[in-house]
Amino acid sequence: MLEPAAFLTERVDAYDAELIDLRRDIHAHPELSWQEHRTTELIVERLEKAGWQVHRPSTTGLIADLGTAGTDSRVVALRGDMDALPVDDVTTDVWTSTVPGVAHACGHDVHTTALLGAGLALADLHRESPLPGGVRLLFQPAEEVMPGGALHLMSLGALDDVERIFALHCDPTVDVGRVGLRSGSLTSASDVIDVHLSGTGGHTSRPHLTGDLVFALAKVTTELPVILSRRMDPRAGISVVWGKVSAGLAHNVIPAHGTVGGTVRILDSDAWSEVEHVVREVVAEIIAPYGVTAAVDYTRGVPPVSNDEESHQILVDTVRDVLGERGGVVSAQSLGGEDFGWYQEQVPGSMFRLGVRTPGGPTYDLHQGDLRIDERAVGVGAKVLAAAAHRALTLTLTPPNR
Repeated sequence: MLEPAAFLTERVDAYDAELIDLRRDIHAHPELSWQEHRTTELIVERLEKAGWQVHRPSTTGLIADLGTAGTDSRVVALRGDMDALPVDDVTTDVWTSTVPGVAHACGHDVHTTALLGAGLALADLHRESPLPGGVRLLFQPAEEVMPGGALHLMSLGALDDVERIFALHCDPTVDVGRVGLRSGSLTSASDVIDVHLSGTGGHTSRPHLTGDLVFALAKVTTELPVILSRRMDPRAGISVVWGKVSAGLAHNVIPAHGTVGGTVRILDSDAWSEVEHVVREVVAEIIAPYGVTAAVDYTRGVPPVSNDEESHQILVDTVRDVLGERGGVVSAQSLGGEDFGWYQEQVPGSMFRLGVRTPGGPTYDLHQGDLRIDERAVGVGAKVLAAAAHRALTLTLTPPNR
């Protein structure tokens, strides 16, 4: 029998046509967060046929187990997200979205199909030579909304007995056949902030007789990002960017109410736990001279994705075995949010970036309706996920902190 990595690679190649057809089917029938019913049915049917023990703890998404599990056995999880975005598909492929206003503009159709491919290959390996532990597949709904499907699956026992977890995410800046790898922070926390200011209102000819609310709002807008960069450790990578501001209707009226809203992103998990308190404190200090009051609505989103060193090294070694010495590239950090970080709050794990760009072709952007991926990436992702799970089950590593 071939070595496990070679066997898994061979089996994924054997499923290539099926996986491409399935990816096109899912792409043509995208489903928004919490609505992934059809996608779930497709995956359930194929996994059960392959011998996986499938659990459907909720209406969308699923958990599937293979191999032995128990107190003396390792369990490694692989996660793929399933939901699409409320975006028009403007591509002209035969498999373009058939659902108006909904498209797989973030590559979750690739994630789902690659995870299924890994599951099919692992099932074949398990029939030839039983796995030295358990593998759990997490087909997750609702990654694109907060608080997201990760917390939902976790509340249903997705991480019970799991020692380590891996995931992938499409990267249209990396060529197909390569994957991006990074130890430590890969993506940032993503929180939402709205600052509501209130005052008495007045006439612009008499600002000294009322709180100058618009001026105070401008101060919050410009000074909060600057002050936070001094109050927080700059290595935490904090970024405050406003997306909306609203106050007043007339040129000569100082309004009584105004709002500014945006996002707070930060790469460091420890700093993330502190930033809300610091934001509230700084807003109060900024508005103090201007005779207005503030109410801060701060919504914590998702934590940073932070890849632990041992899980990262498993991926580095796996990519070298499966894709060769040049298969891995250093992945850049991103201030985008990704709810895989919730799993990493509970168990060690690592996410890799899956190259989906055709070499020499255009570079698309995620969350845009013109996103195109090189479909060879599906097999690449499946091979890396499957081989990483098997490697994690067989290597002697420092026991993770539980």
